[in-house]
Amino acid sequence: MSVKPFLKIAVQVVLLYGIYRVGVWLQVNLSLPLPGSIIGFLLLFSLLSLKLIPVFIIEKGSRFLLKHLTLFFVPVTVGVMQYDYFFQGKGLLLIPAVLVSTVLVMIISAKIFEYVMSKTKYSND
Repeated sequence: MSVKPFLKIAVQVVLLYGIYRVGVWLQVNLSLPLPGSIIGFLLLFSLLSLKLIPVFIIEKGSRFLLKHLTLFFVPVTVGVMQYDYFFQGKGLLLIPAVLVSTVLVMIISAKIFEYVMSKTKYSND
């Protein structure tokens, strides 16, 4: 990878991080009940929906982050391992909880996708 594409990705990731930090700042200073990351996400969604920033401004940076998304779960997994006493003896209870939550996420995601596709010009209707 040459320097110029890497620099473009780095700038886009910094922009995305800046939007996240604005969300955190809004949450702290306005004492909002939502996490700052969610506020930042909603801010980014609003900026893109209102076409205040075009998609190409963040496209390569967001693709880079999505490509390496699994790496972001390593610290969470290591953190959970510190609380093994909490999970001891509850392994069989965790299995149905994980299965039910996974199925619910799949169903809800599919319904949202169907709804969004029915409202866009890309639908086959």
